[in-house]
Amino acid sequence: MKHTTSLGKRGQDAFLAEIAGLWPVAKGSLAEVRKPCGRENCAACEQGRKHAAFIFAFRRNGKTFCRYVPRALVPRLRQAIANGRRLEERLAQVGESLILEHRVKGEGRARGDQ
Repeated sequence: MKHTTSLGKRGQDAFLAEIAGLWPVAKGSLAEVRKPCGRENCAACEQGRKHAAFIFAFRRNGKTFCRYVPRALVPRLRQAIANGRRLEERLAQVGESLILEHRVKGEGRARGDQ
């Protein structure tokens, strides 16, 4: 993935083109859990094996929420979470580039700039 550092119009266009390829995107975590199904006479539950399920945990307004994930959606959600992490990394890089570009242009220094 090419990393852009210029914050002008071309840099913005390049960044937007780069992140367009990061769809789907999600922020959170995916966990596999095992729990009893609740059916009477379930051999797996009686033997203590329980049943696998996937849970997506995410935060909204400072609170953590969890949602069960259908097994068929797990690969797509894993990709979305990986893409979300890449996007967060790129946003941090762009923020750093903004500061560095500002310093190079000599547009002033804030207290504590080195």
